[in-house]
Amino acid sequence: MNPADLMHQPLNAHDTQVLIVAAVGIGILILLIVWLKMHAFLALTIGALFVGVGSGLPLDKVTASYEAGVGGVLGYVGVLIALGAMLGKLLADSGGAEKVVDTLLQGRPATLPWKMALVASIIGIPMFFEIGLVLLIPVVMLAVHHSKGPAMRLGIPALAGLSVLHGFIPPHPGPLAAIAILHANVGVTLALGLLIAIPTVAVAGPLFGLLAARMVPIGAAGAGLAVSSASASSASSASGSTAGGKDEDPKPTHSPTFTWTLITLLAPLALMLIKAGADIWMDKTAPLRPALDFIGDPVFALLIAVLLAMVTFGTSVGFTPTVLAKKIGASLLPVVGVMLIVGAGGGFKQALVDGGTGLAIAKIALAAGLSTLLLGWIVAVLIRLATGSATVATVTAAGIVAPLAVGLSPNHLSLVVLAVGAGSLFFSHVNDAGFWLVKEYFGLTVMETIKTWSLMETVISVMGLILTLALSLVL
Repeated sequence: MNPADLMHQPLNAHDTQVLIVAAVGIGILILLIVWLKMHAFLALTIGALFVGVGSGLPLDKVTASYEAGVGGVLGYVGVLIALGAMLGKLLADSGGAEKVVDTLLQGRPATLPWKMALVASIIGIPMFFEIGLVLLIPVVMLAVHHSKGPAMRLGIPALAGLSVLHGFIPPHPGPLAAIAILHANVGVTLALGLLIAIPTVAVAGPLFGLLAARMVPIGAAGAGLAVSSASASSASSASGSTAGGKDEDPKPTHSPTFTWTLITLLAPLALMLIKAGADIWMDKTAPLRPALDFIGDPVFALLIAVLLAMVTFGTSVGFTPTVLAKKIGASLLPVVGVMLIVGAGGGFKQALVDGGTGLAIAKIALAAGLSTLLLGWIVAVLIRLATGSATVATVTAAGIVAPLAVGLSPNHLSLVVLAVGAGSLFFSHVNDAGFWLVKEYFGLTVMETIKTWSLMETVISVMGLILTLALSLVL
């Protein structure tokens, strides 16, 4: 009997057992990450082995299940994370990010919040949230000093642009992991993700920023203590300082042009969107289809972007091939931990699937009438609240709802990915590293951070769910 038929069977004793084991396993995960401060990679590995044994898998198959899950996710996602890190490093070190900021932040003060959201979204394409935040904070503070307005009026749009990209848009680790687990189409997910991201950033960024600025009316002086530390962190991140603190990276002799910076950053998105268009409108037997599928594959698209960046952000700004090689090598060091967490999340997911947890939850969801979209969002929200990690929430929730997603159309598979991504951003609080980064960089109290950052993340999550559900009605 195939999984689709099994999902319509009533719950049995084994289903009850694996549900209890899964709940205990997630509890162990929370205990290890939140209370004992264990690294998420180790916690996910321990949780996966516990779930495998407790679910009744043969002991000689438990580690094999975990290894298959790790390899299945990292075999695809790991390459893309590495390429994205290379692109982000070259963007930061060449001065390309500053060029985008300087060009777009000109004009009337009333448009600054919208431009700040746009800048954050563009810079956030190849960068992890934390790196983008460190890079943008000095820019936000300088703009706040220049405009003499509330810090949150400009800070919230920048944070919203970064966060939405992190949760919804490939090539960020969470969306890529969910795409791999659910076997969704990257191009379609990217296209639908952009449709959801634009209004979400608008509402959670410039519009919510007006309310946040009233609730927490700190100005440039109140946030000023963050400027020096943020600038120092940004300089350190951009320069690739050594462990001993000595800066050995040569500086660029000049900055890349704004046009070439945009071309380099948007090239992989354009290639993936071309493939998405081919998937939607072109027959699979069309002569051009294999070529379009090839150039729109994320590995090829990001590789082309990195090769282009080696010229536009590399040799054309004064870096020698030797310097470029060192920078690309240095870009991989900060992402090793992220890759291990994503891989271990895939192993945890596989233990849930092989043990039968996903099937049991699918039976309950069918009996309760919950849609796959809503279930994926709810599970991601619960894990996000418990662990504080958007990536852990994404890979775990995607694995749990995977059996329900079997047989869905490419459009709806991508919507499940986006619903899970939306849930993974819900109400960041004290167990999330991003919460403390925002608090310290903006000089906020814990309560002020909750009123601004945490509420903004909740707006993003709820908006993402609403828009995902709306698209599911018309696609």
